[in-house]
Amino acid sequence: MTITVALVVTGSIAAYKAPLVARLLKKAGVRVIPIMTRSAEQFVGRATLSGLTGEPVRCDPFGEGAAGELHVELGRIADVVAVVPATADFIARLAQGRADDLATATCLCADAPVVLAPAMHPRMWTHPATQRNVALLVGDGRAELIGPALGEVASGDEGPGRMSEPEAITHEILARASRREGAAARAARRDLVGKHVVVSAGPSVEDVDPVRFIGNRSTGKMGFAVAARAAARGARVTLVSGPVALPTPAGVERIDVRGALAMKAALWGALGPELAHADALVMTAAVGDYRPKSVSATKLKRDESSVVLELVPNPDLLAEIGAARKTARPVLVGFAVETADDEALIRSARGKLRAKGVDFVVANSASDSFGRDDNRAFFVDSHSAEPTGVLSKPALADRVLDRVRTALESPT
Repeated sequence: MTITVALVVTGSIAAYKAPLVARLLKKAGVRVIPIMTRSAEQFVGRATLSGLTGEPVRCDPFGEGAAGELHVELGRIADVVAVVPATADFIARLAQGRADDLATATCLCADAPVVLAPAMHPRMWTHPATQRNVALLVGDGRAELIGPALGEVASGDEGPGRMSEPEAITHEILARASRREGAAARAARRDLVGKHVVVSAGPSVEDVDPVRFIGNRSTGKMGFAVAARAAARGARVTLVSGPVALPTPAGVERIDVRGALAMKAALWGALGPELAHADALVMTAAVGDYRPKSVSATKLKRDESSVVLELVPNPDLLAEIGAARKTARPVLVGFAVETADDEALIRSARGKLRAKGVDFVVANSASDSFGRDDNRAFFVDSHSAEPTGVLSKPALADRVLDRVRTALESPT
C-alpha cells in the first residue's frame, strides 16, 4: 500500500526547502499531494512542486478540478498531513479552528497525523501568543511538531525558529506514516490461513568456552514481527530463534537455538524432507559466518600472552535450502544487512539473490535496523529494487508477507 502525504506549503522564506522534502518523500516511494496557501506562491512556484511530485498543486477548494468537498477528500486519503513550513500565522489560524482556505480546512478534516515544521523569526516563535497556540494544538492532540531548530534565520539573527532540515522532516513524516500504516495493517486479515510459514530470527551465538561466545547485535525484533503478523493473518508459524529477550508471539510455535548448526537442524526439521512441510521461509536471522574450531570445556584463563582463536566457516543455511529447492515452494525470503550506502547495499542484495536462490531479498543497513523499532529497507528481486521508506517493523513485516502471499498465489 502506497503512503500518501498531503504536503502543505505556507508563506515563509523557508518554503524553498519544501520541494526538497517533496523530492525525498518521492524517493522513498510516497505519493505526495502538494497544497499551497496563496502567500506560499510568493516563495515557490506551483510548477516546481507539481513537477517534483507528478501531482497538480491544490490551492483553491473551488478551483479547476475540484470535485465535491476537496478538503474532506484530502483529509481522508492522507496518511500524514505535513505543513512545511508552518508560519506563526498558519499555526494561529489552525489553533483557532479556522478553515478559511484549503490548507487549514484539510488539516481540520484530517483523520491522520498533522505535523507542523515551524519556521519564523526567534522573537515570533518565543512570543507568548505563538507558544499558547502551539500548546493548544499539541494539548488537543491535533498536531505534532518537527522542530524548530536553533540556528540562523533569514534575517541573520539566531535562535529558536529555524525550520528543521529536509532530511530530518522527511524522516519524521515517514515514521508517523509507518505508525499509522502499521495500525491499519494490524486490522484483521486472514489471508494466510492454511499456510505454514517458517521464520528464523535473532542472532546466532557461537560458544568459545562455558562463559564466552561470538555473536552479533541482532535483537530479533524483525523476525518476531514477521512471526506475529503471519500468525495474526492465519498462518501456522514456526519461529526458530537465536538467543533474544523477546516474548513468544501469540499462536506461534517457538524453537530456541544458539549456534548456526543448531539453527540448521531446527530449520530442516520444520521444513521437512524435500522442503515439503512449509509454504514459505522468511530468513531474518543474523547467522554468524564463522564459529570457533574447538570449544573449551573450561573457562579460558587470562594471562599476558596473546590469544589466537581459530575460526571455521559456518554453513550458509539459506543457500543450502535454496539449492535443495526443486520447485517454487517454499517461497524463500532472505534478509541482507550491510554497512554500505544504498547503491552498494542493493548490489550486495542482488548478489545474494543469485547465490542463494531466493525469491527476493530484504536489504537494509545495520544502522537502520539493529535494535530499532522501525526499519528502512529495499525489496530486491530479479527485476527491481523497491524502497520501503521508514516503516515500523510490524508494518514492514506485513509488506514482506504481502509479497509472500502474492508468490503463493502464483502458479507453481
